[in-house]
Amino acid sequence: MVSNPSVSLPPHGGILLLDKDEGWTSHDAVAKSRRAFGTRKVGHAGTLDPMATGLLVLGAGPATRLLTHLVGLDKTYTTTIRLGIATVTDDREGEPTAVADSAAVAAVLANPAQIAAEVLALTGDIEQAPSAVSAIKVDGQRAYDRVRAGEAVELKRRPVTIHEFEIAAPRAATADDGTAVIDIDATVRCSTGTYIRALARDLGAALGIGGHLIALRRTAVGPFAVTDAGTIEQLMSGARAEVLEPARVATALFPELRFDAQQTLDLGHGKRVNVGDVPDAKLAAATNPDGVLIGLVEVSRGRTRVVTNFPTVPNATEAGGAA
Repeated sequence: MVSNPSVSLPPHGGILLLDKDEGWTSHDAVAKSRRAFGTRKVGHAGTLDPMATGLLVLGAGPATRLLTHLVGLDKTYTTTIRLGIATVTDDREGEPTAVADSAAVAAVLANPAQIAAEVLALTGDIEQAPSAVSAIKVDGQRAYDRVRAGEAVELKRRPVTIHEFEIAAPRAATADDGTAVIDIDATVRCSTGTYIRALARDLGAALGIGGHLIALRRTAVGPFAVTDAGTIEQLMSGARAEVLEPARVATALFPELRFDAQQTLDLGHGKRVNVGDVPDAKLAAATNPDGVLIGLVEVSRGRTRVVTNFPTVPNATEAGGAA
């Protein structure tokens, strides 16, 4: 246990919506949350770069068992793409690797239809090579460690889906060193595993002038919005902690099956439960008579199979285990 918690965690844990500030790592957010809740059992459902702000979804206590089912949710971002400069990290924190001449930048700015066409080409089901400076492992070593050691790293392309890539009007801008660039504000809704930095890189490459991100904010993870989240400072002070009951989260994502007392007991013992004329489902949220989440189950032909059980009272292992 972590001493002196500032926030009381329900016995069955909870899902925390956190609005991360720029400069914080996702690891920082987890460490602060452990202290706030007084438990080491805290994990996250997807990281954010230190430069990025916005929604982090964390789990605390037994509710961390839900996180594996949240990682794959679609994400929504607002971002600003800067065209005219490519960087080693595909964002503003990296050193420039190429700078376009002002005439080329001006020609792209004068042709917004070309920009829109390349944005459209990056929408839908696409193949994307993740940014070289990422946590993906190559032969057992993080890609960003290889880049920092001076290696040229090119990661394999992988399928992702860009459900929405909406841009505002491109505008002329000037980088800190006086370089002429184009800035574009955008909203992106995408599948998990998408690198928004790579979208900026690929858009710039397609237009022949390079590109990178200068701002990134995650506004939603599945049905959960950053407008419903609190900050790390509010969490640590106990002023505000947006902790969702596991049942509220599970039933927002999956159909609910309300079990009676005997069914609840049987499910807790890992038994298959007869649920009658219920539609088949790959995942359903099983709740007890009080509405507390007791498990995620698969339903087939009127019978359940336990996918994940959720204890309602943490034991010593749950409270003290590492995330």
